[in-house]
Amino acid sequence: MIRALTGFSTRHPWKVIALWSVTGILLAVAAGALMPRAMQAQTGDFLPKDYDSAAALRTADERFGVTSDAGRFTVLVGRPDGEPLTGADRKNIASVAKDLGSRRVTMPDPQDTPSTSDDQIPFLVTDYSQIPKVGVSMTAPDRTFTLLSVRLEGNTVDPGMHNLFRAFREHTEDAFAEVRLRTGFTGDFADQIDTRDAEEPTQRIVGILMLGLIVLVNVLVFRSLCAALIPLLAVVIVGGAATGVIVGGALLTGTDLDTSTPSMISVVLIGIGVDYFLFLLFRFRELLRERPEAPPRAVAAEVGARVGTAITSAALTIVAAFATLGIATYGGFQVLGPAVAVAVLVMLLASLTLMPALLAVTGRRMFWPSRALERTPRPGLAGRAGEIVSRRPLAALLAATALLGALAAGMTGIRMDFGQGGTLHETRAAATAAEIARALPAGVADPATVYITAPEGNRVTPRSLGALSDELARIEGVGKVSAPTLNERGDAARIDLYLTSESQTQAARDLVSGPVRDTVADHTPKGLEAHVGGTAAIFADLSTAVDEDLRTVFPVAAGLIALILLVLLRSVLAPVVLLLSVGLCFAATLGASTLVFQHALDKPGVNFVLPLVLFLFVVAIGTDYNILISDRIREEMEGPRRARDAVARAVRHTAPAIATAGIVLAASFGSLAVGSNPSTQQIGFATGLGILLSAFVLSVVLVPAAAALLGRGIWWPVRPRGRTGQGEHPEATALKGSAADHHPRPLAVPPAL
Repeated sequence: MIRALTGFSTRHPWKVIALWSVTGILLAVAAGALMPRAMQAQTGDFLPKDYDSAAALRTADERFGVTSDAGRFTVLVGRPDGEPLTGADRKNIASVAKDLGSRRVTMPDPQDTPSTSDDQIPFLVTDYSQIPKVGVSMTAPDRTFTLLSVRLEGNTVDPGMHNLFRAFREHTEDAFAEVRLRTGFTGDFADQIDTRDAEEPTQRIVGILMLGLIVLVNVLVFRSLCAALIPLLAVVIVGGAATGVIVGGALLTGTDLDTSTPSMISVVLIGIGVDYFLFLLFRFRELLRERPEAPPRAVAAEVGARVGTAITSAALTIVAAFATLGIATYGGFQVLGPAVAVAVLVMLLASLTLMPALLAVTGRRMFWPSRALERTPRPGLAGRAGEIVSRRPLAALLAATALLGALAAGMTGIRMDFGQGGTLHETRAAATAAEIARALPAGVADPATVYITAPEGNRVTPRSLGALSDELARIEGVGKVSAPTLNERGDAARIDLYLTSESQTQAARDLVSGPVRDTVADHTPKGLEAHVGGTAAIFADLSTAVDEDLRTVFPVAAGLIALILLVLLRSVLAPVVLLLSVGLCFAATLGASTLVFQHALDKPGVNFVLPLVLFLFVVAIGTDYNILISDRIREEMEGPRRARDAVARAVRHTAPAIATAGIVLAASFGSLAVGSNPSTQQIGFATGLGILLSAFVLSVVLVPAAAALLGRGIWWPVRPRGRTGQGEHPEATALKGSAADHHPRPLAVPPAL
């Protein structure tokens, strides 16, 4: 199958390139337009339905018409001089708020205003204009400001909704300025937009620097602009196709994508896409040197078939690892896993078709203007590393194990941080929230809510909830309890709790999941049903769901990877070596992250999703690199040389590809560490470090050292046997290995070529 795909692609390269180019561009354009419709920003919607906060969300939707697909924020209104509001000021606030709640908000820029003219595609046009829901919430005890609660209906990740918020903010600021009052905006939606606006310049610069680093590394390695730019351009096209497939699949199946999914897919595709192209390029250059008279298309077909097998094995390992997220209880993981798996499969298809086609078309011009093909390369660092590992495998193995073990010891005392991390930017929303917190409970802009419902045909009365409200008010950490608010039918009520801690803090989650829920369970009137919702409750339930998923996904993913390795390597011992090595690398990476963030930087702990993300990426991608070096070691051991010589030769030829790929992929993930969100910083740093350890410690030192120690026995029960000449002793034949390295070997050219 692999040989058939690569053979067809190298026989008809221009057709393959044209098909991928057109498909990738079209799918990328469609994905860009439709992506917001496929995403869901509300974490609570990804929780299992039997969780308390998920039940609260359903009650809010069914009984109060409060959908999760809405942007909620708070507007602070006060005097410019900071003095208490006068009676006239309060009248003006009420009048302006009423006016704001009766006027339709439209886009500020005519270019952003939706149109339904015949020259636009109807299903891509969205009318974001609407009448916002505005109400006066409360006034500060010192009367220095009044708060308005505002809600805009729509998907909060949609750029159109962001423009609508900006239009409302500008109109609100102007309206209150006319009556000489100042405004401030805070809350989840306002903070999300302010943070994105603050991060956008940094993210753009980081993206440019990341792409520049990839190009620079490839230029330094290959001394060629073509070899540096063509892989990157191909990966961008394939990435567009993969994103389009994922978005289209999500819309067709009615699946919501988590907001982190697009950025994660982008990083994965750039990283592994460039990695796979590098594996092909290094082998292509090696064979062109050995066979200067061979047709480039024949060499491209041979490279595609040889390296394609290792790439397929590596890609399937990543797919299997992420597919296990489909069994997670948290919906965000259920979506992320299959999405990444699909993206990797699309990149695998491109690696077996588009990339060999590009090699066939460019041939030796791929390495222009470098003249490296005309001379025999020196062994260099890779050659010396191979010699050291093969001559002193036990020392190399012990040194690598000691390094990883020392880092793994950093996990001692590890704690999980279930906070959302906040932001490092001082945004306007953050400043407004700080001003509110100085006068009111910190959670006033994002309260926890108790929803009480009556069975079909019954009603809820405020008097019946008096005891519950009184008990909730006595809880330490609850700053204020609102009066019960009934819905229109009178069969449900809501009680807002304004906590003294911000909703995304650990203190708020502990308070809601403990004393608040216990009080609700003990004092809800008989015959009524109550659920606790809000941001703090959602994240408290999220921590429980993730903890359960960690215990389930880890063993299942490890078992699947082990099974794939057994089938692909046709060995019992080799998969054990590979799995033990990547397991140690995972522990080392998590330990190093604990040392840096929890101990050195004095954070509350490591981010709660970090162990799962690290396990999937470090184990899957670490296995990816291990498969590449193992495949080359096995190939060399099938030749007429001693096992240790085969290991030295495999490291010499494969280490540069793995090292370059590791740097590129680590840079890709490391770009996440430059963002302002501390949670993303931890994921970016840890994943980048884990990939570097996988590339330079595992694949270049530890695994080759183990192979040198075990010899051909590592492949038991199907051991490769060295091919020798008739009547020739293996040791004698092995002496020819170095000479064979520099002489062309015959190339089996497919008949069609």
